[in-house]
Amino acid sequence: MRHLPLSLAAAAIALAFVASAQAADLKACQTCHSNITESHAGAAHKDVACTSCHSGVDAHLKNMKTRPTVSMDPKTCGACHEDQYKSLFTASDRTARASKKSANGPAPDPFFDRALGGHGFTKEHDLPRAHAFMALDQFIVDRAFGGRFEPKEGWLYTTLEGGESYKVWDVLKDNYPDNNEHKPFKPGTAAAANAVCWSCKSTDVMLDWAYMGDKVEGAKFNRASNPVDLVREVNHAINCNFCHDPHNAKPRIVRDALIDALERKDMPTVYTDVAAHKTKIDVKDAGVRGFTRKIAYMEKSDSNLMCAQCHVEYVCNPGVDAKTGAKIGMDNRLTNHFPFVNADQIEEYYDKIGYRDFKHNLTGALLVKMQHPDFETFMGSKHEKAGATCQSCHMPKVTNEKTGKTYTLHWATSPRHYIKETCLTCHKDKTEAQMEKSIDAMHAYYDGKVREVESRMNDMFNAFELALAQGVDEKTLDEARKLHSTAHINWEYWTAVNGAWFHNPDQAVRSLAKAAKAAQDATDLLRKAMTQKTAAK
Repeated sequence: MRHLPLSLAAAAIALAFVASAQAADLKACQTCHSNITESHAGAAHKDVACTSCHSGVDAHLKNMKTRPTVSMDPKTCGACHEDQYKSLFTASDRTARASKKSANGPAPDPFFDRALGGHGFTKEHDLPRAHAFMALDQFIVDRAFGGRFEPKEGWLYTTLEGGESYKVWDVLKDNYPDNNEHKPFKPGTAAAANAVCWSCKSTDVMLDWAYMGDKVEGAKFNRASNPVDLVREVNHAINCNFCHDPHNAKPRIVRDALIDALERKDMPTVYTDVAAHKTKIDVKDAGVRGFTRKIAYMEKSDSNLMCAQCHVEYVCNPGVDAKTGAKIGMDNRLTNHFPFVNADQIEEYYDKIGYRDFKHNLTGALLVKMQHPDFETFMGSKHEKAGATCQSCHMPKVTNEKTGKTYTLHWATSPRHYIKETCLTCHKDKTEAQMEKSIDAMHAYYDGKVREVESRMNDMFNAFELALAQGVDEKTLDEARKLHSTAHINWEYWTAVNGAWFHNPDQAVRSLAKAAKAAQDATDLLRKAMTQKTAAK
């Protein structure tokens, strides 16, 4: 008689228990949650008991006002999807706290700080690491919570190895647990984080957040909530339920600003007008707690949309109405907004909605602080037109050497780590070394273009300093400020986007050329005005 390995035997026992518990769970739950239990019963997760993800069910059945606890821990999914779970939380090969502003970074100082003109990102502008650390890293970055949160073991937190989901509060400590003041606690820091920031890091508080973060009865948190109170309840990064529905296993998206952008009809988006390949979505109201909370199910798994929940340009903070000069506060939905357009339309879009993030401390121009418009950049590119997706290059199919099973790698990493499984699946006549050379050449060419723009913008800043000192008229300064805005948004777009030189190099060159021309035009305008003023004297 053959004996099952211990791990398989344990799994078989667990499944038997789950199957026996399932009928009782569904029978009790379907009275109120028929829409969920019906889809669950006929789905891939039909043999997973409700109690696998929900605790406190007995207390809830006795008193409906006592809500059950929902497990947001990715380890729950990892119990069955081990390969996907372990790869999702693979440790990054990037150094923690490596600054984008370093000499070899994508936006080196001193120019970056000069160009950002006192914005919060001048406090600390770090390179992202792996998904496993994105909540940890965001909570401790100097510009976010003013030094309130720190690793319990100091710099030894960087020794965390991959393969599992790290709970934030097992690693970090709150230096001021007796209060929720949101302010800089240490020199050189800022308290720029707000209640929308969590939505790209975790889904832990998803059930307590109304659609778009509106302030409504029943929702514990909203856009204007104290961010300290909110993040104290965020303990996991990149939960599996961002992209996979735990009840029916369907592919989905939950990020409210993305759903809003996909449903938007008033203005074209990169998905409606540029994307070569589109996936139909079915938006459902999943709010069962007295307020609206939307989920968008996809007709098929589409990694482009899944990744677009976070890898986009977005607004998530207060700003300024460029048309009136009035402040835009967190009560306005624009503070949780995806423009969803690419570099060719981004300035026009912000002009239409009248939004700007901040005023430059030298020129006085109202500017946008770009984030990471990766999805918008990729749409319409050569690779996207050819049918490639985010998953094709960043999450390829790989084989577990021990079990022989093929699975989708969930370590969203550079294709350089898996050129055979990514680039060479299409470029079959090339070698890995040849593809490395090609990628390096694209990167080098792009870097040169960015540095050229920064040189032209430095000339522009120098001209502004002289023009202001000489008292050049406001009309001329305003014309130069508009040109500064154009130069800025077409420069910073490309220092903010990830993999810019590869995702859409043609668009990058086109946009950067626009930035260089605008900066040069502003310089010429100011110099001419100064010359005329000197001659008049």
